[in-house]
Amino acid sequence: MKWVYWSRLYDSKFQAGCLVQRMEHDSWVFGLDVPQEIEVFRSRKGKYGVRYMP
Repeated sequence: MKWVYWSRLYDSKFQAGCLVQRMEHDSWVFGLDVPQEIEVFRSRKGKYGVRYMP
């Protein structure tokens, strides 16, 4: 499987981490499939993003 990248980059690692928590929480609340792996990564320009494996 390949990584799916979230369409937005964030200025801080905290903001990207909040998105990760939100993705995990929404999947639990709404009964959606939880991605196999979710991680925060740093781009070459120094911003942070989120990628996951469905």
